Amino acid sequence: MTVDVRAVARRPLHLALGGALVVATALIPSAESVAADQTSEVTLPYTCPFPSGPEKVEVAVKAVLPVSARTEETIRPGDVSVDVSLARSALAQFTALEAATLSAVAELTVRNTVGEHTADASWQQLEAPAVPLPPEGEDEDGVVFTATGDVPTVAFGSPGRATIAPAALSLTLASFTEDGAPTTPPELTVVCERADDEERPLARITVRDSAGPTTPAPTPDAPDTPVPGEDDAAEPPAKPDRPAPGLDPDAHRRIDDLTEARLEALDDPDPGSCPIEIPPEWVMTTAETYAAGYANAVKLDGAAALGPAFMKVVLNKRYINDSCASTVDVTSEVEFEYEGKRQLPPTKATFLSYGFMPTTATMVLEQVGPPAVVQTHTVTNTPTYPEESTVTAQLSMRLYDVKVNGVPLDVGPDCRTERPFEQVLKGYGQSYPPAGYLVATGGNLTGYAHIPPFKGCGVGENLDPLFTSAISSVGKKADNYTKMTQAPLCVATNPDGPDCPPKVPKPER
Repeated sequence: MTVDVRAVARRPLHLALGGALVVATALIPSAESVAADQTSEVTLPYTCPFPSGPEKVEVAVKAVLPVSARTEETIRPGDVSVDVSLARSALAQFTALEAATLSAVAELTVRNTVGEHTADASWQQLEAPAVPLPPEGEDEDGVVFTATGDVPTVAFGSPGRATIAPAALSLTLASFTEDGAPTTPPELTVVCERADDEERPLARITVRDSAGPTTPAPTPDAPDTPVPGEDDAAEPPAKPDRPAPGLDPDAHRRIDDLTEARLEALDDPDPGSCPIEIPPEWVMTTAETYAAGYANAVKLDGAAALGPAFMKVVLNKRYINDSCASTVDVTSEVEFEYEGKRQLPPTKATFLSYGFMPTTATMVLEQVGPPAVVQTHTVTNTPTYPEESTVTAQLSMRLYDVKVNGVPLDVGPDCRTERPFEQVLKGYGQSYPPAGYLVATGGNLTGYAHIPPFKGCGVGENLDPLFTSAISSVGKKADNYTKMTQAPLCVATNPDGPDCPPKVPKPER
C-alpha cells in the first residue's frame, strides 16, 4: 500500500498486518534488551538524471530510532539527516549560470516493512543550507549537502521484525549568484533511483505485542571495582542454595516443562508453522563485556581468581522462535581476548599442596577450538519470561612461574593439561521484572569442570605426575566448581549507552 504524502505528515502510518514473525524478541540477548534507541546509518548509491547526463550520487541517511517498540506505539525518528554527495560533473549546469552557491531540499521515500507487507512514507522538506560552488579546477570532489528536518511518525499495527529502508530520492537544487540573487532558471529538480537492488535498511525495529509484558527497566551500571590481587589466596566460592533475589522460584520447573513441550511439538507429524528460524542478518549484532570470578581447585582446598576476562560477543548467530511450545532459543558466540591472544589474563594463585606445602603458580586459561557458545532458552507464555543460559567453552590450562615453599620450580614453557577440557556455566533469570542472570544485563554463572592430567611439565625431570595428582580431577568427574560474574553488555548498536565502554564486574565467591 502507498501512503498519501500529504496525509502522512499529519498522522502516524499504521501497518495493520496479520501474522507474527518474532513474538518474543524482548528476550533476544541483544541491543533490544539494553538500549532504548540507536543512531542508525546507511550509505546507498543512487543514479540522478542531471541535464549533463545520469550521475552516480552517494547518499548517507542517518536517524535516531528505537531498537524496539510496541504495536500501535508512535515512533518518531530523531536527528534525521541526509548527506548527498554531488560530483563535479553534476555541477556543470550551475557554473554555466554563474552560480556562486547552491542549496538543496531533499524528499526521501522511506519503505516501512513487516513480513511481506510494506507501506511507503515520505520524508519531505529536508533542507540543506547553501554551500559555495568550487571554482573551476579547484575541487574535483564536488560538494556535499546535509539536509535535515522533521519527518513523519510511524506506528506498526502488528508484532514482528520491522525495517525502515530508504527508497526513491528527489532533490530540488536552488542556485544563487555572488550577490545572493536567484539564477535564471532558479532551481532544478531531479528524481533519483537506487543504483543497486541490495537490501540495506536504515534500521530494524522489533515490534512487540502491546498485550505482552512491559519493557524491563534499565539495569543500574555495574560499579568499577578492583579484581582480587594476584597473590590473594581465596576461599572457594559458595555454591548456590537459593534463587537469585526476585527470581521466580518456579522458573527452573517451568523451563523444564516447556522444554519437554517443545520436544513433543517437534515430534508432531503436523507441526504447522513451528518452529520458525530467523535468518541471522535480521538479529545478529556484536557486543563486548567483562567477566570475573573464582574457580575451585578441590584437591588444593582453595580457589584461583579468574579475570577480568574481556569477551567479544556475536549475538544471535541462531534464533528459533517456537510459538507452538512458547519458547525462544538463541545461540550466540564468545571469544576471549587478552593482549591479542585467545585467553583469559594470567592469574597467580597460592595453595597448600597436599594440605601443608605452600605453592604458588601463574595459571593461564587458553581458549581452543571454535568460539564459546552461549545457548539461551526462554519460556514466553509465562508473565515473568524465565530464561536459562548455558555457556560452553573449550579451554586448556597452562602453568608457569611455579614456586614450592618459596623455591622456584622449573616446569618449562609448555606445562599444560594434556588435552582441552570443557567448562560449562549456567545462569538462570527472568525478564519481567529483571532478575537473576540475563545475557544482556549480566549476573552470575556457575558450573563445574573436569581438569585433565598434565603433560610437558618439568625440565630434566618429569613433573607431570606431581601436577596431575595435585590439581587434576579424579577420573572423569567434573568436580571443580566455578563461579563467574558477567557485566552488562556494551552493544555495538548503542556505543553511547550506559554500559559502554564495558565495565569490570566485582566477582562473587
